[in-house]
Amino acid sequence: MRIALDLGSRGGFRVMPNPRVGCVLVRDGEVIAEGWHDHIGGLHAEQMAIADAESRGVETQGSTAYVTLEPCNHFGRTPPCTEALLWAGIERVVIGALDPNPTVRGDGANSLIENGVSVSTGSLEDECIEQMGPFMHWCDKRRPMVLLKAATDCNGNTDCDSSIESSRFTSAESLRLAHDLRADSMAILVGINTVIRDDPSLTVRGPDIGPREQPLRVIIDPKCRIPEDCKVMSDGEASTLLVHAIEPDIDVDPSHVERIILAEDGEIPVSRILDMLGDRGIQSLLVEGGSDTWIRFLNEGEVDFAQMCKSPLELEGGRLPFNEELLVESGLVKFEEFESGGDAITRWRRISKQ
Repeated sequence: MRIALDLGSRGGFRVMPNPRVGCVLVRDGEVIAEGWHDHIGGLHAEQMAIADAESRGVETQGSTAYVTLEPCNHFGRTPPCTEALLWAGIERVVIGALDPNPTVRGDGANSLIENGVSVSTGSLEDECIEQMGPFMHWCDKRRPMVLLKAATDCNGNTDCDSSIESSRFTSAESLRLAHDLRADSMAILVGINTVIRDDPSLTVRGPDIGPREQPLRVIIDPKCRIPEDCKVMSDGEASTLLVHAIEPDIDVDPSHVERIILAEDGEIPVSRILDMLGDRGIQSLLVEGGSDTWIRFLNEGEVDFAQMCKSPLELEGGRLPFNEELLVESGLVKFEEFESGGDAITRWRRISKQ
């Protein structure tokens, strides 16, 4: 199963909204074939493993399949994996984690058992669930897993006076880490002040995301202040969702732009944003800024993971302090820290909801 987990990681950022899954076929204690879900629309891990055996001229009849996620038993972008395993004559299937998705939820394992296949579950279950974290989280809560990304200067400041031109103050290595986080997300969220001040593109640049679409760009814009000529409105590189608290006074938007009103007493509750995104199938949300938006998500206890980047540089006119105490107060604990091009990176996770 550890080999299957390693194989599953090869799917990288290309498989969303599907989870990363790996599979190995074993006979007499020896691995005879390997497979993983490589990209959305591609073969599932079990199907690739069987194809790998065929390409090697290896007989699969009577072998055991180790797979990190319960095989599917329904038609989606590909035929059911249970049918592929039965066709290949697999006599035993060892499953890491059962699939909580309502389209599967035990049906795959039951189908195999009904057809005479020996099935066991729970092998390295925690590790398998962790590798498929956003998928599992969405299946359980019908909301995206939330990761907050913040960067501060050496004094813990996150921004400078509006009269000073905004510029990047973290290292090139940290920028690559940031794009990895974007690539590992189905949606990227910022507040309207970030758009007005920085005019970000909010797209993945660098990492290979394969055939999947760019992450959805979500802008919290209560009073409809978004500039028509900003990148998220004009570039068309990704879909943009504007979240308002009032009805916008507009004629026509570009085809890649959608507006939605989520108001409660004149405010836009974070919980309603997450429910809305979950209903759209968004499994992972990256909250990029600014500080007011970070604090709102933290105060409502809706951040599952966080990555903090502290630069050794000092921002000119730095203000709006943001520090680790805010993460601790929200119930997050530090689990990793390292250096990235001179920047100090810390990573945080929620142990339990408050």
